[in-house]
Amino acid sequence: MLEIELANIKMKNPFMLASGILDLTKESMEKFKDAGAVVTKSIGKEERKGYKNPVFHEVECGILNAIGLANPGVEEYIKEIRGIKIENLIGSIFGKDEKEFYYVAEKMMPFVKAFELNLSCPHAKKVGMEYSTRKIKKTVEEVKQLGKPVFVKLGMENLLKRAEKAIEGGADAIVAINSVKAMAIAIDVAMPILGNKVGGYSGKAIKPIGVRCVYELAKNFDLPIIGVGGITYGRDAIEYMMAGATAVQIGTAIYYRGEKIFRLIEKETKEWLKENGYKHISEIVGLALKN
Repeated sequence: MLEIELANIKMKNPFMLASGILDLTKESMEKFKDAGAVVTKSIGKEERKGYKNPVFHEVECGILNAIGLANPGVEEYIKEIRGIKIENLIGSIFGKDEKEFYYVAEKMMPFVKAFELNLSCPHAKKVGMEYSTRKIKKTVEEVKQLGKPVFVKLGMENLLKRAEKAIEGGADAIVAINSVKAMAIAIDVAMPILGNKVGGYSGKAIKPIGVRCVYELAKNFDLPIIGVGGITYGRDAIEYMMAGATAVQIGTAIYYRGEKIFRLIEKETKEWLKENGYKHISEIVGLALKN
């Protein structure tokens, strides 16, 4: 009922662990074997310390974070994922240019089923959402040379143009969206709360933005879309899929519903499909585009 195939990767369900959520160590990722796929922490060529504390702050309808793409560098990280007991591991990578992306991808290639290019982190300087749109096509082409599927993760900013460039480069799927650039101020001391001042906003509040972005992508392009942003219950995943997503990623909701969330969302989705007369999850993909 929930099995899908995404860029020739067979998945037992369309639910993926989003990058940046309990995915820095082998042990933490192996807790999510109920997911159809697990996306790693975003990894770069060299170690990156990230921003000073505080890097995390809960607000009314979600979470602000500004980790700053902290990671140990690809040479150290591949030691962590070697021998990992995850069926479908997707390597999230970032870089300042196509050569860095290729370098990191080549190092991770033996351990992952596909690559997710992080071109949308809202608070990392010179990478992420600041990565030049004109470089996207060449970057995707470079990583595609390695022969594995390439997913491109984009934010809501300039979405269709950046997606167009990714598709021109041969992207196998678009992942949308990343957290939304945001901030919070501690009014008692009149200063920004996060150490970096600005961070990424994730959680329930950004779901309508994510759904809109997926819908627009599906309306304009013919390739798989992976929806991300504010998915907490099975109904949220269904909404994204009706907007055109083939699969979805789940992140912040783990904070609210715990590590068994994939099992819970699988159960909720199956129940809804049965109650509404659907035999397979693929029947609902893009339904809202037709109505």
